[in-house]
Amino acid sequence: MAGTNGKQKTAKDMILSLVLIGLAAAVVYVFVPHDDHAPDLKRVDYTVETAGARRAASYPLAAPVGLPSTWKATSVRFQGDDSDRWHLGFQAPGGQYVQVEQSAGKRADFIDQATQGAKATKETERIDGRTWTRYTGGRYDGLVLEDTPGSTTVVAGTASFDRLATMAAALEIKTAK
Repeated sequence: MAGTNGKQKTAKDMILSLVLIGLAAAVVYVFVPHDDHAPDLKRVDYTVETAGARRAASYPLAAPVGLPSTWKATSVRFQGDDSDRWHLGFQAPGGQYVQVEQSAGKRADFIDQATQGAKATKETERIDGRTWTRYTGGRYDGLVLEDTPGSTTVVAGTASFDRLATMAAALEIKTAK
């Protein structure tokens, strides 16, 4: 009899322990804040970086002009020691990502990096008097500017081709004055 009573007591204690653990977990879940939406990205001002990069780059640098405020610049950098690599990142309306990338490095390698493995299609677009080739696949889709000796310009991201074309149309490609 003593053995049976001990087994019942252990099972009862285990059930009570599980109930207490479940209650503790419920309290933690209810009172600890949790947020399921993406964090709000900080807007950056890219005008100063653009002016400096235009003076340092070995090619005419691309930066958008006249984009609506719904386009949020989130990152900017110029790496002179890395084939004069220029980067501007934006959160487009609707939350998708669009980037402008330029480099004086090897064209094929740079396009592969900037589009994260996208491949050229046979489709081209005329945007603001310039010819762009569409790239699809990989993580990003992209537009690559044609006929730019000395550099490669890529507009790529998770956004639709319409959004990529909007960015391409807004680009002002020039050197420092």
